[in-house]
Amino acid sequence: MLPLYTTPLTSLSISIFQIFNTTPYNFYTQHSFTISSFIHSATTMALRPIDNALPATTQDRPKKQPKIAVAATVKQQQQKPIASNDENQVPLEPSIDYISSDNLKPMSDPEAQIQSLIEDLDSKNWIKVCESLNDVRRFALYHSSLLLPILDKIVLVVAKTMKNPRSALCKTSIMAASDIFNAFGDKLFDPSISDAFDSLMLQLLLKASQDKRFVCEEAVKALGSMVGTMTPLPLLQKLRVYVSHTNLRVRAKAAVSLSKCVSKMGIEEMEEFGMEKLIEVAADLLNDRLPEARDAARSIATSVYEALIKDVEVEQKMEVWQSFCHSKLTPIHALSILKIVKP
Repeated sequence: MLPLYTTPLTSLSISIFQIFNTTPYNFYTQHSFTISSFIHSATTMALRPIDNALPATTQDRPKKQPKIAVAATVKQQQQKPIASNDENQVPLEPSIDYISSDNLKPMSDPEAQIQSLIEDLDSKNWIKVCESLNDVRRFALYHSSLLLPILDKIVLVVAKTMKNPRSALCKTSIMAASDIFNAFGDKLFDPSISDAFDSLMLQLLLKASQDKRFVCEEAVKALGSMVGTMTPLPLLQKLRVYVSHTNLRVRAKAAVSLSKCVSKMGIEEMEEFGMEKLIEVAADLLNDRLPEARDAARSIATSVYEALIKDVEVEQKMEVWQSFCHSKLTPIHALSILKIVKP
């Protein structure tokens, strides 16, 4: 049976006929082979059967995997354990246990161990430094007399370690600072230790102002221990510098510590520091950008007010307070203070 063809012969014949009628005779004689080849090729293409026009079967396009399935596959591959004998495997970083002060035990041989304490704190091995910081805490809590002769060096090392980017070292050093405050208190005001203490205080304020929450919370606790164990007046004189710090977070943390110091002071200590200085600090902090600093300003102003009118009769309290504010502050600042603290 003859196959069915895709192109009718009549259409092809008409097309070839038109070409020959419009072409000069000498062209045929010169290109007879080319023309015959063209006719043969055109006829062959025109007479191709239908069953050869398209492939018998078509390949199915590969199905696209859903993104969720691909993500799950990648996650499973990432979770596959690395072979333990892989020489390129990165060893897991050891974890550090943060020991509370109540769970620290005395040193077994404090006289011998104190000799290498400074050297151990300066080790290149950060795990050993963490252990040595916990030893500092043990000495501070149970053997403070042995630590006192080298306390200035210890405080400097603790302040330096707080700058370390490794969070475990930073937090352990902050915990060591808290135990040092609880153990030595006002001894940190000693001239031989005072500079080291200033450096330690600044680092605590910086750490209390950063974004790492667990480090920040530990630094706030340490500042609370500092305020709770040291005499307010000399501490207030050191903190006042940081209330004007360019970092607004440091300024706020310093303001909170300063307000706690003021709340512990009596009228005599306030007058020794300067009542006008305190109310000026409060007035300046009222315009601070952070609410924490503004709340500290209200607390300072309230403490000054309560100390000022303690022995004043009720009828005269308002007059005494207004007179004090107008005499020590500019009219705008005086009005701001009078708005937040009223008899």
